[in-house]
Amino acid sequence: MQIILLEKVVNLGNLGEVVKVKDGYARNFLIPQKMARRATTSAVAEFEVKRAELEKAAAVKLAAAQAQGEKLNGMTVSVSQKAGVDGRLFGSVTNFDIAEALTKAGFAVEKAAVRMPTGPLKTTGEHAVSVALHTDVVVEVTIAVVGEAA
Repeated sequence: MQIILLEKVVNLGNLGEVVKVKDGYARNFLIPQKMARRATTSAVAEFEVKRAELEKAAAVKLAAAQAQGEKLNGMTVSVSQKAGVDGRLFGSVTNFDIAEALTKAGFAVEKAAVRMPTGPLKTTGEHAVSVALHTDVVVEVTIAVVGEAA
């Protein structure tokens, strides 16, 4: 299916590009999330009229993400979890727990934005995690996992 991207999509393209994607990806994800639109001739013409305002909105989003990234970069957030004597956790610290801790610290972060390359954290100590605030803004945050007695 041919679609017009209404914002930058990772591994797909930038704002305004007409790309071909699988039908399900377009119908079930991109179009409902308002990231894209079907590339009909009328939609392309309508997009060209709105292009300036969409680019301006994208620039505002990027600037807000960069400002939040400046404050968030290098920050250390503490997460408390029940742990055994050897430092292993009963359970794990997931992206949801990290997003919740960052939200309590005053940064509105969705759990989907927290990237954990090695999976959930299962031991106490400090771990580096990346937070993708925007497709172009990815910052590193240190998560200090503190064990509490069971």
